[in-house]
Amino acid sequence: MRDFVRTPPLTRLTRLTRLTREGAAAREPRSIERRTSLVRAAAAMTAAATITTSARNAMAQNPDRRQTPAPGAAGEQSPGRDPAKAAAEAATTGRTASGAVRAMATRPIPSSGERIPVVGCGTWRGFDVAGDSAEGRELAGVLEALFAAGGSVIDSSPMYGRSEAVVGDLLAASGQRQRAFLATKVWTRSKSAGIGQMEESMRRLQARPIDLMQVHNLVDWQTHLATLADWRREKRVRYVGVTHYHAGAFAELEQVMRSRPAPGRLDTVQFNYSVEAREAEARLLPLAADLGIAVIVNMPFGGGGLLRQLRDRPLPGWAADIGCTTWAQALLKFVLSHPAVTCVIPGTGKAAHMRENAAAGSGPLPDDTLRRRIAADAA
Repeated sequence: MRDFVRTPPLTRLTRLTRLTREGAAAREPRSIERRTSLVRAAAAMTAAATITTSARNAMAQNPDRRQTPAPGAAGEQSPGRDPAKAAAEAATTGRTASGAVRAMATRPIPSSGERIPVVGCGTWRGFDVAGDSAEGRELAGVLEALFAAGGSVIDSSPMYGRSEAVVGDLLAASGQRQRAFLATKVWTRSKSAGIGQMEESMRRLQARPIDLMQVHNLVDWQTHLATLADWRREKRVRYVGVTHYHAGAFAELEQVMRSRPAPGRLDTVQFNYSVEAREAEARLLPLAADLGIAVIVNMPFGGGGLLRQLRDRPLPGWAADIGCTTWAQALLKFVLSHPAVTCVIPGTGKAAHMRENAAAGSGPLPDDTLRRRIAADAA
């Protein structure tokens, strides 16, 4: 992959075009329009490879993921640019005012110590589209924005319709698979059905091993966790987790978290947490910290209703103190300011929204006092 990134852009695009055609021939036939769409997506995502590599290098040199300006960039402004406009643009896009990429923060998965970026991308609804549609073509830009900001976590599920296949096709066509931390789920009953579904997810995502396989909404969790303990040992998956999206399931989630000691341990747990849905603070977040389980947060905007409610409300003055130019960024930083949270996965099918969300992964976070103010002002 590194050799691929170092090759000239034209060579990369030519290689990607050839690989896309060969991959399509090996799988089920696709329309000419579909293949053309994937090649165009590959070109767009390859164009961001150099930027993404720079972000990764900055992250490697700076494990704590604090902002690392480009050499000579401190305090610089591009000629002729308005400083206030440049600062606002920087906060929205995750770049410094001089245009340098800001490294996204990372946090460790406690079971291994591997660090993952704190802002990822959820694929529910947004990626359940035809790849050759206008919405599908937009998704290449979503992944490009995620990678360019230093992100990597992409979360999907067989429950999300076409999402797994769309993600797999985009990554294969662009040659960006190694940049992604792929998480998906098993969502069925019985051992045989679970194995079949997980193997189908691997086929759709075109990925072996899967980085993280999760039991979706705790469906038949005892059966699937037993299978996944074997799969992790066989290196068919790297990490194992469980998920839910509703506080009504938190008691059962807690039971599962407590009942899985090594070697059948949980690596991750995923649940909803937002400024308006804070039930996880009472037991699940402290428990995850105590047990050494990474926390992935879904529904950080409360399902979208909270953002719609705040859309026309001006940002309070405190937003600038933590580098926020939008309510979405403030809500994400609220979630990330809890020390037990490892990664947040807001869902989107829009590249501009992905850039905005990813920018929340760098810069200062609110302290306890500011968290209370955010909660009050967002109410």
